[in-house]
Amino acid sequence: MHFAKTFAEILASLPPEFAANAVDYRQLKKLINELVTELASLGLGPAVLRDLLNVRDQDAATRVEYQFNSASGHIEPRLSLWVDPPNAPPPPTPSKKSRILEIQEDDTETETSAESSQVSLLWALQRDVKPAVPAAPESEPSTVVDRENGRKVEMVIPLASDLAFFELLVTTLRGLSEHLVAIHVQFVETLTELAKTVSAAARPVSSTSQGFKANSALRSDTGGVRVNALTKKASPYLYSDLYSWREIFQIYVETEIFESVNELHPGERTIEEAETRLKQFAERVTARGLGDGRQLKLAQSRKALQSFLELNVFILNVKKFEFANAEATRKILKKHAKRTALPLTDSRNTTPLDLLPTHASLPRILVQELGTTLLPIIPSLEDYACLICTSIAFKPIRLSCGHLFCVRCLVKMQKRGNDHCPMCRAPCVLVADRSNVDWAMLNFMRDWFPEESSVKLRQNEKEASEEELREMGIDPDEKCIVM
Repeated sequence: MHFAKTFAEILASLPPEFAANAVDYRQLKKLINELVTELASLGLGPAVLRDLLNVRDQDAATRVEYQFNSASGHIEPRLSLWVDPPNAPPPPTPSKKSRILEIQEDDTETETSAESSQVSLLWALQRDVKPAVPAAPESEPSTVVDRENGRKVEMVIPLASDLAFFELLVTTLRGLSEHLVAIHVQFVETLTELAKTVSAAARPVSSTSQGFKANSALRSDTGGVRVNALTKKASPYLYSDLYSWREIFQIYVETEIFESVNELHPGERTIEEAETRLKQFAERVTARGLGDGRQLKLAQSRKALQSFLELNVFILNVKKFEFANAEATRKILKKHAKRTALPLTDSRNTTPLDLLPTHASLPRILVQELGTTLLPIIPSLEDYACLICTSIAFKPIRLSCGHLFCVRCLVKMQKRGNDHCPMCRAPCVLVADRSNVDWAMLNFMRDWFPEESSVKLRQNEKEASEEELREMGIDPDEKCIVM
């Protein structure tokens, strides 16, 4: 299948605003055909031009350079030909101020020698170019620069069709860049609104319970703290989809739709992989009942989930759009070089794309925006886990070195006489006491992890009771038998 058809099919699968800003691949192909015709009319077919461009000897009879002439900031393609004028008298000695000579057309000159037939043809090209190609003032085709004390002259031949080709390509790519910037701005605005909606739907305990305030001062002993998990007996208005959204985001992170963090295969995923994984994410969310009212109790949550999925589809479309245009640009430049024999770079080894501003991958930027703006709204349990038992560090003890652990793990270390912090080896474990309780963190955990905190509290109390029984010589695992 020809790429032009494939490119058109990709654009047809995207929203209309994408196709309106895409590379005009068909028109660029037409301009290449016109350039081939223009070069052929100058006697510079692909074979001839390729041979001339490959000449590197400064003393060769004819030498050609392909130049973009981009000093003005615009690409102005042209050919510079250095030739020995056939059957021409030696040129006068040039002045120090100017070495530019005017070549007068000689309508009576019709014959050339057989040895210089190719050079004569190139010399005559100048006459054909002038009426056919409107040249810029600084590159008149009749201007010849004296080289090597009159032995070589330079003929500058502007390429009108090539100029039209690069003007269209550069203008399109610059417009495409501006469109991508606008897409980024629009995406951030939509993402910000979505973050507000999710934040309102996934409220912590302090916003759904009248009996708990996140900033309340806890003055009782840590062993007496009680945690009330979210209750479904509350008014529907007080419902929170905190745990549903946490699970949705957890599935999303695990699926790694657009980027892999695997050490063996890190980096951006292909379009096909991203499509497959986005489908897997939707399937997992649906299988766990998170896509409807079974888990998402609030209507605003269901609407927000739809918006979240749309943003991911949008990122996938941008990925397709960016890839398709990059591939179209690569292929059209390759076709330009193949059909005309003009190189992909000019005589200074500059590619036309070097004259355009470069941008990082927009899909990657959008994924990063999503990861920094939306996902952190709901705290992740992994960020508040005890480094020893790996479960939530409820009743957190912050050592003088700054590291934090749950109270039971610190009590065990103290009973074993371990004084060094497991993280930094600072001798601060045995001196830790009730003053090391991080009350702010304890309140935060009660607020955002009520169920985990409740489970950890019961586990701590059970473990403490079992230790007390063992200290009294009673095995807590033995069954109590009443005679």
